[in-house]
Amino acid sequence: MKKTEKRTVALAAVFALTFGIAPAANAMHIMEGYLPVQYCVIWGILCIPFLAAGFFSIRRTMNEHRKTVILLAMSGAFIFVISSLKIPSVISGSCSHMTGTGLGALLFGPAAVSVLGIIVLLFQAMLLAHGGLTTLGANTFSMAIAGPFVSYGVFWLLKKCHVNRRVGIFLAAALGDLFTYCVTSFQLAICYPSEAGGIGASLIKFLGVFAPTQIPLAVIEGLITVAVMIGLEAYASPELKELRFIGEEK
Repeated sequence: MKKTEKRTVALAAVFALTFGIAPAANAMHIMEGYLPVQYCVIWGILCIPFLAAGFFSIRRTMNEHRKTVILLAMSGAFIFVISSLKIPSVISGSCSHMTGTGLGALLFGPAAVSVLGIIVLLFQAMLLAHGGLTTLGANTFSMAIAGPFVSYGVFWLLKKCHVNRRVGIFLAAALGDLFTYCVTSFQLAICYPSEAGGIGASLIKFLGVFAPTQIPLAVIEGLITVAVMIGLEAYASPELKELRFIGEEK
């Protein structure tokens, strides 16, 4: 077995050991019925232009880069698996978990991830009772739109600053994960403002509740995303070059 193959197997073993012993959790993204109807509608409407852009982005990818369709499917599967590993938060109605959207955002752009994300959230709501159909718009906006756009922006900003690629991947995935929960906290805060301090105080409370679990999870997600990228660079470099993710630097 080659050195690269041994490294890949070792990383897979660490991943399996880390999450294979995770306890079962009954919490959700933002669960069914937790948001008032008007907010469910508003967040759903806000998602529409991003989903339309994502549809056209995916169609363009399938027409121009047929060889990368497998990577696109893998990105969706990665989001499904990694975001299903959930840890209950102190508050009821939500949970902490990794998002997995940074990988797809770096490879295919944030618009495409909005479509992958809503498909994942729809299946999780129907099959795993993870999230909900009424809160699909809010969960899509936080996890599949806001987070991926931050990941994409952070990575390309760091690339322009000539920061090491793997450092950029780590920070992009980790910060995208954290921003998802900043948006989730805001979504909860505007629905349930504090009696003393209003939305601002409620936002600080929700952020404080999520932080103890979400910060470590964001770091873990950054490391896992880097490990996956290392594997892709070793075994799928032609596809990454076709997407212009690698091969541009001298």
